[in-house]
Amino acid sequence: MKKTLATLILLALTGVRLMAQIPNGYYNSANGKTGDELKIALHDIIKGHHVVSYGGLLNAFAYTDCKPNGKIWDIYSNIEYSPSTGLCGEYQQEGDCWNREHTWPQSWFNENVTPRSDLFHVYPTDGFVNGQRSNYPYGEVNNPIYTSGNGSKLGQCVTSGYTGKVFEPIDEYKGDIARSYFYMSVRYYSEDSGWGSSGMTNKSEIKEWAMEMLLRWSDEDPVSQKEIDRNNAVYGYQNNRNPFIDHPEYARMIWDENWQG
Repeated sequence: MKKTLATLILLALTGVRLMAQIPNGYYNSANGKTGDELKIALHDIIKGHHVVSYGGLLNAFAYTDCKPNGKIWDIYSNIEYSPSTGLCGEYQQEGDCWNREHTWPQSWFNENVTPRSDLFHVYPTDGFVNGQRSNYPYGEVNNPIYTSGNGSKLGQCVTSGYTGKVFEPIDEYKGDIARSYFYMSVRYYSEDSGWGSSGMTNKSEIKEWAMEMLLRWSDEDPVSQKEIDRNNAVYGYQNNRNPFIDHPEYARMIWDENWQG
């Protein structure tokens, strides 16, 4: 009986993944558009997604953020956790536990329910490193005051346009984070009346210095198979997609005034 149940669950999950590819015509309404017209078209495509509960994120990560060996795929640390164990209570150092990292910090959107559990910007990460990142913007660092086990850094920003304290992920995940931010800016466009601002953002808008950096990060770290698989898995949960993984060119088509098709 247990084996039969396990088989049924596996088949169900496999079915979700097989059905989670880009549907035919999904982006048709965005064709031929650029700039704000494209932004609005994409917003209308991905808005109103199925909202996973905050607790449900923990179950979802087992399918959206696991390596082939079954361990949590942590973008901030080399520590490998099982998705079913190691969830944070208290932590003292890297390697103690993992928790939910809001790449777009909750304080920036005043803990609004829908973005709080939006899988396209929430990732499982080491709790201690997540705590070091805190709600600092992302940026680039030359002289870190803290470096995680995988090389993520905290320190003063050297990216042109900002001088505050920032957190810099490793190169392998800079594009992932950039495309998460592009998604957030478009998904919550015109739905951000209660949001705050930060050194990197103004409500759902990304400030100019940060946008220039994120566009560069997206170019330098192209879409990986990890992102493609994650996009498909999240679609199975939320019934929406990250357009900037499916079509990376959309980012410059919206935010780069010098873009030429």
